[in-house]
Parts: sequence; structure tokens; C-alpha cells
Amino acid sequence: MTRYALLIEYDGRGFVGWQRQVNGISVQQVLEAAAARLNGGAPVAAIAAGRTDAGVHAAGQTALIVLPGDLPPNRVREALNFHMKPHAVVVLQAAIPPDDWNPRFSATRRRYRYLILNRRARPALHEGFVWHVPNPLDTAAMAEGARHLVGHHDFTSFRASSCQAKSPIRTLDHLEIRRDGETIIVEVGARSFLHHQVRNIVGTLKLVGEGSWPAARVATALAARSRAAGGPTAPPDGLCFMHVGYDPDIF
Repeated sequence: MTRYALLIEYDGRGFVGWQRQVNGISVQQVLEAAAARLNGGAPVAAIAAGRTDAGVHAAGQTALIVLPGDLPPNRVREALNFHMKPHAVVVLQAAIPPDDWNPRFSATRRRYRYLILNRRARPALHEGFVWHVPNPLDTAAMAEGARHLVGHHDFTSFRASSCQAKSPIRTLDHLEIRRDGETIIVEVGARSFLHHQVRNIVGTLKLVGEGSWPAARVATALAARSRAAGGPTAPPDGLCFMHVGYDPDIF
């Protein structure tokens, strides 16, 4: 048996998320079905670095599968991509990782990107990949509010009520807001995240950008340690799981 680390991208539209669900098709299901074709039809389990919700995209998800024999990683990549057609899931790279490597627990950092299209006209080319906010947003005010969230904090106010993490304590290493023409880009980096943490942060910073909240209220919401004190959950469309870091980089 050979372990394969996979670097994966997918369009989250049309999926119920990464994890298998009873109510629709998941990215995990598509990958595992393709892997089973390389295993004589026997089931193959895929373990991922993180679970993405319905509608959330990935440019750098990582996963682990185990297959019989010793196929070269490039052959595994090509075979999986062939069998995953026509679904919008692609293996970018495959590698043989160290024996103790785990896509989730070996990760030292994760990075997400959220895109807001900030213009009056609705998106045509980027529908499903951005959050369309027609009213003007002040990115400088959003950046000021974001500064309150960087560091080691109790993020109870910014995690889903259904979050199953044992602790709400997380360290946000990086939170950058910048504008590129009509698009506002939110870059977020941490070792790990709580359920809906990024989307709840973006939804809160949108309130600051539109002037509904002063930037200082973000700190007040954080200190409250109550989900009711935070802003709304931004839609999944604009969120993309960009990168998982490992030391050393297995790809």
C-alpha cells in the first residue's frame, strides 16, 4: 500500500461542501469514488486538511489517500483527474509523504481569501465567486477594525454556534484588507480556524466598511465572547481555501 498526498482545487458551487452528506454530492465523495476506481472498486477514504462548507471554493486543499501498489504520483494524479470528470475537482499535484504525515494535524498554517465585488452592477463573469456588495465600502475603516482581531484571542463571537471545536481560542497571524479596483480582497492566515470564523469576520468588517459600525466596535464584539455580539455571516461565494503550509513542503 502507498500513501499519496494530494493538492486539490475545486469550484464549490454545486457541492454540499468537502465532507460527505446525505443531502447532496460532496467533494470528498467525488474524490473517493475516483480513488475506488484505482482500487478495484473497493472503498478508499480521503482525509483532508480542512472541511469547506457548501459553496466554498479551494485553490490549495490537501488530502491523503492510500492505494495498493506503487503507482508513480503523477500517474495517480492523471488517473484521479480522469475519473473525476465532469466534476469541477482537480488534483494539481500528488506526492508520497512521510509515514507520519497527516494533512490536518501536520499543517503549520492555513490561508483563506475572501473576495467582495464592491460596485453597483451585479457580477456577470464572477457570479458565485464573490460577495456582491453594491454600496461603497471604506477599506481603510475595515482594515482598522481588522487590527483588533490579529493575535491570540477567544473568538467565540466569530465562530458558528454549531462549531464543534473544543476551544474558541485561536491565533490569527495575518488579516489584510486591500482594494484592487472594484474588488476588496481579504487575506486571512492562521494555523487553524473555527467553523465560519472567516465568514463571520468578513460579515462583521462589512458593517464597518459601510459605516454601520465604528471600527472600535469590532474589539467590543471580540471581548463579548458571544456570537450575538458579532456581525452576520458572509455568504460562502467569496471564500476560497488558498493554501495549507507544511514544514517541510511535501509538494
